[in-house]
Amino acid sequence: MKTPPHTPAADPVLLEELAEKYGTPFWIWDAEVLRARIGAVVSTTDAPGVQARYAMKASPATRILQEMNQAGVWIDAVSGNEVLRARHAGYEGGHTPPKICLTADVFRDNALDVVLNEGVLPNVGSPGMVADLQKAGYTGPISLRVNPGFGHGHVNECDTGGPSSKHGVWVTDAHSVREAAEAAGMQVVMLHAHIGSGPQFEELYENLTRLADEFAEIVPDFKDLEGVSLGGGIPHDYRDADADIPVERLREVFEAAQKKLSQVAGRELRLEIEPGRFYAAPAACLVTRITDVKDTQTNAKGEGVTFAMVDAGFVDLVRPAMYGSYHRITLPAAEGRDSSPVVVAGPLCESGDVFTRDGSEMLDPRELPTPETGDLMVLHDGGAYGYAMASNYNSVGRAPQLWWEADGTVTAITRRETIEDIIALEQI
Repeated sequence: MKTPPHTPAADPVLLEELAEKYGTPFWIWDAEVLRARIGAVVSTTDAPGVQARYAMKASPATRILQEMNQAGVWIDAVSGNEVLRARHAGYEGGHTPPKICLTADVFRDNALDVVLNEGVLPNVGSPGMVADLQKAGYTGPISLRVNPGFGHGHVNECDTGGPSSKHGVWVTDAHSVREAAEAAGMQVVMLHAHIGSGPQFEELYENLTRLADEFAEIVPDFKDLEGVSLGGGIPHDYRDADADIPVERLREVFEAAQKKLSQVAGRELRLEIEPGRFYAAPAACLVTRITDVKDTQTNAKGEGVTFAMVDAGFVDLVRPAMYGSYHRITLPAAEGRDSSPVVVAGPLCESGDVFTRDGSEMLDPRELPTPETGDLMVLHDGGAYGYAMASNYNSVGRAPQLWWEADGTVTAITRRETIEDIIALEQI
């Protein structure tokens, strides 16, 4: 599929109006882009016995969850509070069916209480979690997250499978964990693995097929099994806005996997997938204002940089500072200007507060229309792990999130945080 253009992000008049009303920086969600991505996933899972989930850690806002729920997409949560946010957005608890799955390697804070009180399906990612559930008095069904021995993320820090990944029970230990669960009165009703969103599409296609084949080897030993999850992993192209992602090809993988796993189990099994990034990444952009343009003097090595200083920082979008991740940058009102290499840097008291970095996290000047003080700048494809990973470093309040509909209406789905919000948790 080709993702529709992010219409509000290309409209300099609209962006100026929103900046005047809400201030900068701000996030702008395009409802049509989000719905197009949801529709693309749902169309690959509309075969009998195939179900899509949303890994809500990518963006857990209530408005996003409501869109998922309306489309029939279930939820993969990774904390007790994420479960409660899904319930707040209208998702049902309970195991029949398990519309909310709680995936974790550690039960922290209220996670065990939520499992007991909300009836969600716990997806166990570490052997000791079975004992944690038993100690809490839980005797219901569980899912088992397996590390299949392969898989990776978009960067090494995000490995989701293989020897360097912390996630899941190593595949050869799956049987012993099942036995421990059964001895504690729990039934393993789902097997789960996640091979990551780093692979290019052809590699993803091959890895999903391989994952289904490896699950087929162990499925017959899980007599209470109702479903198998192949995880997420559908990639998003951050560099090419016009990339054609052949997501429809995954339908044949999912159909074949569902049939094969059902056959080896001797009964119908549900096949699940749970992307997060693919749904959300292109649907939101971060809009920021250039406050100044300054140069450093060229030294004997010929080193010198033009900095476009902006009022957004890694408190708003941390991926470039954390991973050296690439996000497209545009200046909607600067079309037609000559371009020049520019480093885009934020307001934080931190040298790493730079949006233009390479894969080694070194400064990587970007060819952009020559920036001018006062220009609005757009950082694209921040819907996944953008606002969701925002922080209050330097006591900065999180930027508002705005929601744009195709009819031109714009509403705020979260407001800008204030100092009162930030200090409300302090007990003096």
